[in-house]
Amino acid sequence: MDFSVIISEVRDWISRLLSAEGSLGDTLLSPWNLYQVAILVGLIALAHLLSRLIAPFVETAGQMGPRRVSALSSALVHRKRSILLAILLWLTVLTMQEVTWPSRSFYLAIAANLVTAWVIISLLTRLISNRLLGRTIALIIWAVAALNITGVLPAVIAALEASTFGIGERQVSLLAIVNGMIIALALIWAAIMISRLVEQRIFATPDLAPATQVLLSKLLRIVLLTGAVFFALDLTGIDLTALAVFSGAVGLGVGFGLQKVVSNLISGFILLTDKSIKPGDVITVDETYGWINKLNARYVSVVTRDGREFLIPNEDLITNQVINWSYSDKQIRLEIKFGVAYDSDPHLVREIAVEAAMSADRVLPDPKPVCHLVEFGDSSIDFVLRFWIIDPAEGVVNIKGKVFLALWDTLKEHDVKIPFPHREVILREPPRAGKPPET
Repeated sequence: MDFSVIISEVRDWISRLLSAEGSLGDTLLSPWNLYQVAILVGLIALAHLLSRLIAPFVETAGQMGPRRVSALSSALVHRKRSILLAILLWLTVLTMQEVTWPSRSFYLAIAANLVTAWVIISLLTRLISNRLLGRTIALIIWAVAALNITGVLPAVIAALEASTFGIGERQVSLLAIVNGMIIALALIWAAIMISRLVEQRIFATPDLAPATQVLLSKLLRIVLLTGAVFFALDLTGIDLTALAVFSGAVGLGVGFGLQKVVSNLISGFILLTDKSIKPGDVITVDETYGWINKLNARYVSVVTRDGREFLIPNEDLITNQVINWSYSDKQIRLEIKFGVAYDSDPHLVREIAVEAAMSADRVLPDPKPVCHLVEFGDSSIDFVLRFWIIDPAEGVVNIKGKVFLALWDTLKEHDVKIPFPHREVILREPPRAGKPPET
């Protein structure tokens, strides 16, 4: 790459500018240029003052209007200073062109064009939901517009086109690379917007299973983004076959540094295809109990009952034991264990335990709860009470607690006692009073 070409082009443009406007000192320090600078500073201060004065009225009007008017008002409020400055600049330029020579408002006209271009571009890029991407695109477009307004764009284009370097067997210019980057940003944004629209249609289709919906949306986004990047590279003139040189390095990086990442990506596709878990399922992984909120490419989002969100890598769901409470059927059976005193009637205990379980909400009447005597313990007759629920996403511990409370009330009502461990200490010889033995 020969940077001397760029320097030469820029030097020629500066020479042409100076020859058209006079010497550097005359151009910058002439009275009318200084007047324009002073007017510009004054207009900036006036626009700042006016923006502070009209801000409450604009915000109130936006809140009183419909939703679309409110969104437009919000966009205008954030750019009210720039809009006011553009209006003041154009009014000043038009007034000076009528009163004096048009050349005496030359720099103010450039400033008016730059501010107007920024307002229009920033309002249009407001449609992009990603703020970072929107600001990046806005800056790129405004930079091109600024170069065009100031007359520098032809020289910059010529310099970029003259600067070339080789990629494979082709010569690629810097202009082609810049064009490719701009096209790539536009195509990536378009691919994201299209994928979002199609995803909304996919998730709105009731005939597709949740796992299938997630799989189709992820595949669609990957295909669109990959196609956008390769299409942009092809437009720049880069030989895509030259990228095959990097395949060995990429494979080596995957083998070492990206092993876990690739493993999680592949595990994510396996989870989507075999439908072992899907959004809405209630699962238990190690000590984590909750329902699946999202299936992402690298991890699964699990929300617990206390509102915490765990991001579990897909590989852990493939290699570890996972309890899916709603895999094939959301109807699950729970059980609680309890014991009663030996002077209790075990037949009566079984009957009232079933009645207690059925009195709790969320317990299904069919299948009916059952109570079994399981063991004669050291100090109690031990029972197990089993019942069914159909909504594990609403919690398991809480329904067990409700059944325990209902069982407690029922046992007290029927005067059935719950034993607790106690010990008796028998002293064979009473302690002797007197002086303790010496040690």
